[in-house]
Amino acid sequence: MRPSRHIASIAALLALGVTAARAGSLTVYSALESDEIATYLAGAKQALPDVDIHVLRLSSGDLAARLLAESAEPRNDVVWGMAATDLLDPRIAALLQPVHSGTIDALPARFRGKDGRWFAPTGYMAALCVNREALAEHGLPMPRSWHDLASPKYKGQIAMPDPASSGTGYMVLSSLSDAGRDAKGMQLVSDIAANLGQVTLSGSAPCKLARIGEFPIGVSFAFSAMQSIHQGYPVTMVLPSDGTGYELEGSGLMKGATNAEDAKRFLDWTASPPAAALYRGYKEIVAAPGSTPTQEQQRAGLPANVVATLPARDFDAAARERAALIARFKRLTR
Repeated sequence: MRPSRHIASIAALLALGVTAARAGSLTVYSALESDEIATYLAGAKQALPDVDIHVLRLSSGDLAARLLAESAEPRNDVVWGMAATDLLDPRIAALLQPVHSGTIDALPARFRGKDGRWFAPTGYMAALCVNREALAEHGLPMPRSWHDLASPKYKGQIAMPDPASSGTGYMVLSSLSDAGRDAKGMQLVSDIAANLGQVTLSGSAPCKLARIGEFPIGVSFAFSAMQSIHQGYPVTMVLPSDGTGYELEGSGLMKGATNAEDAKRFLDWTASPPAAALYRGYKEIVAAPGSTPTQEQQRAGLPANVVATLPARDFDAAARERAALIARFKRLTR
């Protein structure tokens, strides 16, 4: 009997050890960029030294596909920094449970779901990367608005991301057309599409093409433009005067998360002021109250109060109409 009792005791201790290991381990799926994740995780680990955080980084589209594929048996505890227009797909939103904390609930209402199932500490906004030298070489005026890009004079001189593969591309498409419900907006998209010289897979690619002069104009996002300016390229960032397209980067807690308590602690940290200070190095939109752009970002053209400049957006409609709207865009660019 004694050997079997000894074996049973060892098995019990091993089981306790496995439970303890799981209790301090967290699986996070994220669509944030890899360099951002590294910076943020360093801060998170200082705040949560007892939690082992494992992050799988995927593009928003790939992340959505993975969440749907695993929906019967989710393998992650947290979704972190996913485009809201993907996160609010009803099939994905149904996988989340409400989460609240002092820092999360302190975010402005527009950055939180009414049902508490998602919140967005960060976001990004559309911007034009305009290469001044390439523009002068083609004898073109500086564009200041989306309507300017519809002019035939810019035909073949614009690069834009594909909304099917790029969150930035879909942000521009859904913002300009009010998720396809604005006929004038859809006509504007059609007119701009007629002038495209290249459609890229990623949101940063048009800015990279513009900064080396491949195209005078790249439709991208503000951070990419500011990064190009910081690196010394002859780029001007233009925030179109006739509307600011933007996307929120949503986070949430999975239903049935294996380690729900540590997941809540992590999510609370992502909405905290220390996290917001780290976001400022990468993000144009930081939701935490009191966050302001750096002086360098403001010199590049970012407003001092970015949040106040953002128009209302129906992210639920943008999520719901995604497939149909992308199909319409594809027909325009054939």
